[in-house]
Amino acid sequence: MIEKDWLKAHAQMVRTADYIDPAFYTKYGVKRGLRNEDGTGVLVGLTTIGNVHGYVMSEGEKLAIEGELYYRGINVRDIVAADRRERRFGYEEAAYLLLFGELPTESELSSWKARLGRYRKLSDEFKDNAIFHSPSKDIMNAIARAVLFAYAFDETGNPDDLALERCLNQSVEIIGALPTIAAYAYQAKAHYHLGRSLMIRNPDPKKSTAENILSLIREDGRYTKLEAETLDLALILHAEHGGGNNSSFVTHVVTSSFTDIYSSLAASVLSLKGSRHGGANLRVMRQMDEIKRNVKDWRNPNQVVNYLEKIADKRAGDKSGLIYGLGHAVYTLSDPRAQLLQRKARELAREKGRMDEMRLFETVEARGPAVIKSRHPRAEDVCANVDLYSGFVYEMLGIPRDLYTPLFAVARCVSWCAHRMEELINQGPIIRPAYKPIYRPKKYVNLKDR
Repeated sequence: MIEKDWLKAHAQMVRTADYIDPAFYTKYGVKRGLRNEDGTGVLVGLTTIGNVHGYVMSEGEKLAIEGELYYRGINVRDIVAADRRERRFGYEEAAYLLLFGELPTESELSSWKARLGRYRKLSDEFKDNAIFHSPSKDIMNAIARAVLFAYAFDETGNPDDLALERCLNQSVEIIGALPTIAAYAYQAKAHYHLGRSLMIRNPDPKKSTAENILSLIREDGRYTKLEAETLDLALILHAEHGGGNNSSFVTHVVTSSFTDIYSSLAASVLSLKGSRHGGANLRVMRQMDEIKRNVKDWRNPNQVVNYLEKIADKRAGDKSGLIYGLGHAVYTLSDPRAQLLQRKARELAREKGRMDEMRLFETVEARGPAVIKSRHPRAEDVCANVDLYSGFVYEMLGIPRDLYTPLFAVARCVSWCAHRMEELINQGPIIRPAYKPIYRPKKYVNLKDR
């Protein structure tokens, strides 16, 4: 049997052997995806780090409310408002808050920024071996591999030691280095796989995370204050989203086995790599590209709505029936991240002369929910999520699409580190949910009798 036929035949055997009748999930009360029937998450843990607030339960009924996001009990809106008021970069402050549970004083924040700055620069040996000697076509793959490679460069002397002080030191090193790793991984891909000139610039330890990212990925290394502020906001809004999101839950699961931090963070990176998790804004941008190609006048809201109806009816788009950028597992009436990013996106769009496109995104936000509700009676509350605007923001910043999800990883890394330490401190048992076996008993048949 030739290879193609063998694979086809045996793949069918796997499909047959592994298929489970969906009725069994209902019969045995299995909550697929750890979701209740009303879409809420199954309670599997406790956390002090973040809270995603999108509904309330009253007498067993899920009631919609305006969405809020809290970092260690502080509303993210208040964090962002302070940054805007003082015209300063806030990601480093948010990172400190998520790790240590308290806002830093002015001197503590200055010291914290300096500490992160020390880890921005990668050693030549690490840079060459972890990134440039085997460049990957996928930046998330490259980041995960570099994080794993850091195990061999661990300066603590014992990378498997689970002592909190050691874990904290490892966390800070990775948080500081990850923006540079992501930027260099992109430059390596651009050079080795796309044939562009290799452009490597050293990070500036005195600059913010957002400023360093823009400097490292741009040929001239230049950026405006508004551009850096906008990226800083995106990093803050992606830094934490509770313990139940897929990649943070992976952090808890893998950490509960008592493996090292590099294995844990690499697993979280690769979870985020999935298109259902970190790649949502890419789907939004591809869908917007399609709308602009196929709608005669995409500046006309009614024509846009007509095309959204085609997408919802599976006659356009990727034929999934989904309008990307709308809807969320927790948020109902609003996603605070989308609201905050939309305002900054408008400011940037005016500077870039792209208000027509901005209005297109706002049309989808304003008119898309009604399209969805008219086709899905149970979809009572649909709001724009952060992915509706994040891809457009990155595009206006000149950030390549290859870096959209890696930037998510850069922002979320601090949260993964916080969740890892929370898991270690509270010493829970290894996470091991149950799976019910569904099969018919069979007898072993000797090889010669088969």
